[in-house]
Order: sequence, then structure tokens, then C-alpha cells
Amino acid sequence: MSGIGKKLSSLDASFLYLETPEMPMHVGSMAIFKLKEGYEGSFFEDFKAMIAERLHIAPILKSRLAKTPLDIDHPSWVEDDQFDIDRHIFRASLPAPHDRATLERIVGWMHAKLLNRARPLWEFYVFEGMANNEVGLYSKMHHAAIDGGAGAALTAIIYDATPVPRKIPQAPPQAKPEREARDIAADFIDSYQQIWRQPFDMSAGIKSLDLPRTGKSDLGSVLFDNAMMQIETAVKFAGGIPTVLKSVSEMVTKVADPKARESISSMISPSTILNKSISSERSFAAVSVSLSESKAVAKQAGGKLNDVVLALSSGVLRRYLSERNALPTRSLTAGVPISLREEGNADANNQVFGMVCSIATNVADPKERLQTIIGESTKSKEMSHPLRALVPQMSNVSMLGSPILVQVLALLYSRSNLSDVLPPTANVTISNVPGPRQTLYAVGAELLNIFPVSISAHGLALNITVQSYRDQLDFGFIAGANIIPHVQELADMLPRELELLVKAYAQPAPVQSAAN
Repeated sequence: MSGIGKKLSSLDASFLYLETPEMPMHVGSMAIFKLKEGYEGSFFEDFKAMIAERLHIAPILKSRLAKTPLDIDHPSWVEDDQFDIDRHIFRASLPAPHDRATLERIVGWMHAKLLNRARPLWEFYVFEGMANNEVGLYSKMHHAAIDGGAGAALTAIIYDATPVPRKIPQAPPQAKPEREARDIAADFIDSYQQIWRQPFDMSAGIKSLDLPRTGKSDLGSVLFDNAMMQIETAVKFAGGIPTVLKSVSEMVTKVADPKARESISSMISPSTILNKSISSERSFAAVSVSLSESKAVAKQAGGKLNDVVLALSSGVLRRYLSERNALPTRSLTAGVPISLREEGNADANNQVFGMVCSIATNVADPKERLQTIIGESTKSKEMSHPLRALVPQMSNVSMLGSPILVQVLALLYSRSNLSDVLPPTANVTISNVPGPRQTLYAVGAELLNIFPVSISAHGLALNITVQSYRDQLDFGFIAGANIIPHVQELADMLPRELELLVKAYAQPAPVQSAAN
């Protein structure tokens, strides 16, 4: 096993520290495949063999966590020298009637189970023998290793653009030489000289400063590596001070604006039955609607596809809460993740922050509701825009001892049920992940759907995540089962909400003059 590991950023590591038995921090998907006619092989065996041949594309799949002594600093990803693919890809059993509804219930149950931190943090489950010659694939990977943007890059491992699987050549392994103390010292001197050659130049030279690391796990090495990171972070932060000051100035200006204060007021979340502590059980449901119809509505309304996703979710929540006499007079809000990932960046880490947006559940008319959401979404983006520059500056802040402290606080928060009494920051999480438009295949089987399976949290029991694929939007609803035992009820409402929006924006039929 390599002694040099890649340390997790503070953002990535936070998903480890916040995890409790009631709140697993992994994300996944439920994919549905259609076997080709006349297929007589074993999809499970063929699929496992294909993944084994392609593991070199994503080294994170063969990396496990290496903790520091006493958890005083963030762990690192290191190569697992005991990696066994049979511990990660499993043949699963689907009871009668072998349909998608049964699979959804099982996925909800399985998504509540924690991943084994002694191994690489991912698992695949293959469900063969489904109705209509279909095969189900449930996958999950810890959020510390991946976000939605990097997940799209990992589709290269599973999927092909044709029914014939492509061959991916494997580069010859390159041994990394062990670094001695004199090498690390020499690198440190070079880095020190780099700083003082251009001490006040805010160029890429300073921002890209990389100080040496031992990469080892003994206490002395951990302390040295942390000191190097603190110096590196301080220098890079100094290089970004103009950007930070500009962002702070923009925030102060916005908060001082009376119109901005109205926007902030609209982001205050009412208390609802959805914002309670969750149990260690999950309820999952999936549904698909037309992508082209959704885009057409967005275009007619003068908004974006994400606005339509918010409107569909808003309509579902309004209907669900109204039926239970639990709809607040004030509009619900959604926590909406926003990607910071630059185009072409496929690093397996988290590059995301979020905004809070009112979703107009207090508006009855579907058309007026979408128009209101478009306006509120624009305001939220404007308010959160200055924070985009601050998030990268804060994503790698680390203090010795913080990992164990955060874990203790997370466990206390989970056990105390504070989310039952504290005001919610948002009422629901809604996320839209762009996906491929072309048909994909896995070992010759056609991919029909790929439904996201995301994270429920204390105080945010419901998560609605959608991924586009071909001409469809595949929605995945995941909820704490103690709050929404049958989340399928919400999923069943979604197609009707799109029908109402399509009808609301339909062009009126031309009036025909009466014949003389």
C-alpha cells in the first residue's frame, strides 16, 4: 500500500464527521436496464468483470480512509492493499412480484445502512429477474468521496455509448519513490524561496503554491503536514484577499439595500411537519416526466429548467401538506445545491455550495406559482453570488482536534432532537443534476432510467433530486420513514403537476370565424 495519501478537504471530511447511524452521508442511484433480446449470460458476472477491468479510471474506488492518531486531523485516501471487488459488488434478491415498486422499497431500506469505513466507501447491488426483462442496479458512494458533478464523470466506468462494451487500455503502474526527510526539506526550501521571490504578487504562482508533505500517519508526520497545510492555506488566502474583500463588500451592499432585505425575508423558512428529527429508516420512490415538455414550459415562462423542477416539487408539497391540513400560510423554502465545478473538472471531491429559495407553496395557481419561483430564484442567486468566491477560500480550513470535536457535536445534535425545536434553515432539499442525452448501455443492456438516491437529514427529512437522461427527468424522492412513511404518494403527484403547467402555458386555440 502506498504510504502517500491524498488528504480530504474540510468540506469532504465534514460528510464523515456529520454522519450518524440515523443520518448516513452517502449518495447513490437506482438504475434500470433492459436486457438485449436473446441474452443468455449472467448480467451480474458480466457487469462485475467489466467494472474490475475499468477500476483504474477512478482510483477513488480502490482507496480507503486512513485516519490520523486520535483523529486530530482530517483523514487521507490511501490505496487499499486488501481490495476485493467481491466486497463491493453484490448479487441481490428481489421478491415477488419482481417489479420496480418492490425495488424502490428495498432501495429505501438499503440506503439507510452505513458503509463500512474499513473498505473503499462504495457498493453496487445487482437485481436480476425483474419483470419485463429488466435489471436493477442500486449503487451508493460516500459523499466524502464524490458529488453530483464528479459522479457524472464516473459514469464512464459503468456505461458505454453503444451495446458493445469498449476496451479501455490500462496504463502501466508507476511506483512512487519513497520520500526521505532530505527530499522534503529541499522541497520546503524551494517553496519558501518561491514565496519571497514574488511576495506581493497575487498571481497564479502564489495561488498554486504546494508545500511538501510526508503523507505518513504517525503523529509527528501529521503535525508537520498540518503545519505545511496551514502555511499553504494562509498564503493562498492572502493571494485571494482582494476577491474576499470584494465579496464582503458586495454582501454588505446587498444587505443594506431595502429590496435585498425583502429577499432575505422571503428566505425565512416556516416550521412544517417535514422539519423534524429523522429515524434510521428511509422511504424511497421514483418517477419520470418529460424533459422536452419541462423545457418548453421553462422557455414559455422565461425561466430555466431548474425553475420548473422547483415548481413541480412545490406543487407536490403544496398538495401533500394541504391534504393533511399542514400547509403553512408562509411559503416553504428549498435548499438548492449549486455546483462550483468548472467545465471539464472531474476530480472526485465536493465542489458545491447552496442557496435557499422560496418555492411559492402559498400560491395556488400553477402558472403564477412558477412565475413567482422564477423571481425568487433570481433574487436568491443574486444574494448568494458573492459567497461563490468565499466558499473555495474556506473549503480547506483545518484545526487540529476539530474532527473528533465535530463528530461529538454531531452525535449530540442527533441524540438531542434539537431539529424538532430549532427553526429550519430550509424546508426541503431540491437538486437538479444534468445528465446525458444519448442512450447508454452497460454490458450490452440498455439504460432505461437512472433515479438519484440522495441524503435525508435531521430537520430536512425530504430530499428531491432529479437527473436528466435522454428526454426524461428521473426524480428520486428519499425521506426519513418516520416523517413520510410512504413517499410514493408524493412521487405519484408529480406527473399531474407537469400536466397542469403544460396546460397553463398552452397556446390558446385560434378562434375560427363563423361561416357566412
